[in-house]
Amino acid sequence: MKGIELIKKAFALQNVERVPWVPFVGCHGGHLINVTASEFLKSSDLIFKGVSKAVEIYKPDGIPVLFDLQVEAEALGCRLVWSDDNPPAVVSHVLLEGKTLSDLSVPSSTDGRIGIAIDAAKKLRKEFPDIALYGLITGPYTLALHLLGTDIFMKMLEAPEEILALLDFTKEVGKAMAGYYIDAGCDIIAVVDPMTSQIDPDSFEMFVHEPAKEIFDFIRAKGKLSSFFVCGHAQQNIEAMCATHPDNISIDENIPLDFVRDIALKNEISFGGNLKLTVVLLMGTPEDARREAMECLDLGGKIGFVLAPGCDLPKDTPPENIKAITELVNDEYLQQVERAKEKSETEIALLNMKDYGRVNKVIVDIITLDSESCAPCQYMVEAVKRVAPHFEGIVVWREHAIKKMEAVTFMNSLLVKNIPTICIDGKIAFVSKIPPQNELIAAIQQRINEKFKLIISSRRAEVLILGKNDAECKEAREAVELAMKETGKHISLKTSTDSAMKATFGVVNTPAIILTEHKIKARGEVPSVDIIKEWLKDI
Repeated sequence: MKGIELIKKAFALQNVERVPWVPFVGCHGGHLINVTASEFLKSSDLIFKGVSKAVEIYKPDGIPVLFDLQVEAEALGCRLVWSDDNPPAVVSHVLLEGKTLSDLSVPSSTDGRIGIAIDAAKKLRKEFPDIALYGLITGPYTLALHLLGTDIFMKMLEAPEEILALLDFTKEVGKAMAGYYIDAGCDIIAVVDPMTSQIDPDSFEMFVHEPAKEIFDFIRAKGKLSSFFVCGHAQQNIEAMCATHPDNISIDENIPLDFVRDIALKNEISFGGNLKLTVVLLMGTPEDARREAMECLDLGGKIGFVLAPGCDLPKDTPPENIKAITELVNDEYLQQVERAKEKSETEIALLNMKDYGRVNKVIVDIITLDSESCAPCQYMVEAVKRVAPHFEGIVVWREHAIKKMEAVTFMNSLLVKNIPTICIDGKIAFVSKIPPQNELIAAIQQRINEKFKLIISSRRAEVLILGKNDAECKEAREAVELAMKETGKHISLKTSTDSAMKATFGVVNTPAIILTEHKIKARGEVPSVDIIKEWLKDI
């Protein structure tokens, strides 16, 4: 059966002989033809060559023309920063730079790089008439955030009518983009709106429902299929997404596949996902990829399910990992073999985080997929960058993009399960939600206050080193000083070679290290004898 026919059956919730396979090949297509992401995404010829190569070796039932959620924003005047390994990132927001909504107009099919994407779609349609061609458009909420920046979160509360007007405009951009792709021959229009993972169901209903529903109605009226694609921890909004009436819901690894399956099928909507991008597809082995795909196939079943990565493939994903999935999808015997194998997850050694965050400065860690390629991750990092100057010299921040194994290890060591996540001194503070500036400042300030109290408290303590002579005390002193440096403690340190002092503490063998803590137990009153006895038991 042709790929397009198989996907149409899945979207129609008909039982299929095998689950359709749609690898989301974005700038990974550039990797397949040895060009950079920036070269790839700026040329319709290179997009055609890269996607054609992916079709040749991955044998998909469907494939996107382009996976770049910055195309519309760029055409509307936002500046981009380019990368050799990822899609570009939006670094300016036109509605914060003097322009108003009335200054913007829906871009044409030739504005910016839109013409490149449409030209590539036409070439791919002609070359591959039997596979489902996906046209990916930026969802109305994510495009609104590109245009306005994170100010959108505050304005949703303070000036909701402005945000409704903005989303009415981005809806029209979405409909226009859908029309351009449909005219170019695309079978499925995927509305990719990752930033909806940052809002609650009530906000989704108020701001996103109607624009998204109108786009899906427009696609349906054109006789084509649609998919609502969300990245990030958007579990709370799956029901709301279904209510916009797409033909398909597609999710990433942040959301359990069986959770989405049950809700989607209840709403008579097909669903897709959610192969793990980094730990498995990017950093794993072909065996890891087969095992992950088999788990997804068993969870998804053969009614309404489309197997796909959780988002676009990282550029340097090893092709052999994706080929392994292709082989598994098309071979029932391999699936039986895989099911028969003993399931075992790769164990990742964890770091000892017991003393993490003991230094004087407050450490803010942002765990991301990669802020260069993931919109929610980008705006989470920007939120931290914006408040960091308020705490100059006190706060250190850093991003941990889990496209590298050391970042995966760090994430697991902090017990972080969803991305993006902000941790403050090793403690999870904000999960999959971009914090308003005042909340982030308050959380950091609270930790600074806690640290200040700890530092003051630790200065009341004292470390005493006893030895026969200064040379004997030297090694112990160096060890204690290093320990204080690594934990950020400021404790009084003294050494003594006095025999009477050693006798006071009953020390026979030296060197000896003695820690004393001068803790205030009572103020302004004499406690009862029973309370004092309890204190003495701790000595």
